[in-house]
Amino acid sequence: MRRRALLAAATLAPALPAFAQGGSWVADRPVSLVVPFLAGGSTDIAGRVLAERMAPHLGPNARMIVENRAGAGGAVGSEWVRQRPADGYTLLLGTASSHATNPAALPSQMPYDPVGDFTPIAVVGGGPLVVVVPAASPHRTIADLVAAVRARPGALSWATSGVGGVGHLTGEYLKIEVGRMEAEHVPYRGGSAVMEALAKGEVAYSFEVLASSAPHLRDGLSRGLAVTSKERHPLFPNMPTLHETVAPGFDVTTWNVLLAPRGLPAPVLAALNAAANAALAEGPVRERLAAAGVDPSPATTPEATRAFLHGELAKFRGIVQRAELRLGR
Repeated sequence: MRRRALLAAATLAPALPAFAQGGSWVADRPVSLVVPFLAGGSTDIAGRVLAERMAPHLGPNARMIVENRAGAGGAVGSEWVRQRPADGYTLLLGTASSHATNPAALPSQMPYDPVGDFTPIAVVGGGPLVVVVPAASPHRTIADLVAAVRARPGALSWATSGVGGVGHLTGEYLKIEVGRMEAEHVPYRGGSAVMEALAKGEVAYSFEVLASSAPHLRDGLSRGLAVTSKERHPLFPNMPTLHETVAPGFDVTTWNVLLAPRGLPAPVLAALNAAANAALAEGPVRERLAAAGVDPSPATTPEATRAFLHGELAKFRGIVQRAELRLGR
């Protein structure tokens, strides 16, 4: 998803809560929003901001509770939600890893269909990844890094937060686009472990989600060489894009989508979609998400959200095919 689309002004800004706009479903008990990753990451931040402001639009006494069910690149939490009743009281904040890259790279290990087993509700937001190097790295630009990898095939290592994740496939995509980049992929258990490895100089570079890497970049523990979106990001306006430097046309972002189990009744789906869009239209919500590195989405329909998921899944399947990856097959 391109940043300009995510930053476009949302069109829904109701004066009344969504449930007062004519919706027929009101939440009369707590709604669980499952975040399939550990607390503290960008997905968790987005989930907590969304839950706080969606609840008032679901009923006068509605509450939303965030549950962290981490594991297997988001698959554990996603599978748990898939098995819950489709009644509107259990939702999932799906990600590019749980619903695109892992299903594309590790299809035999996925217990669910990333689109068919869920009811898409709304796109929440997203943002680019960053090519990150240790603070003491001799590579000052992305062109320097590419040249160094090419000069010593297989000698340098690069880290990601897991095999088949969005960082892994983005790195493979760059190798395809620039050519002659041979480096050892070292998967870690989560983004925090990757950033620690970078700070210690254990690896030469990584592809990390902007929202997770921003604090380290600001503190000088690591350096960002380029973002993976086609446009520069306002949090780091001086950081170039891969598109404008070494890989014209390069455009990959991570994202969050709100999902429910398959078979959600139409009135419930309409109420949840209206509530999500209403929350995302609020200025303070957009500001809090943007400050965390998550570009909030404009209003989306369930149909557009489903089409978005299909498009992203197809894109990452294409990357897997072009890179000739054979992971877990």
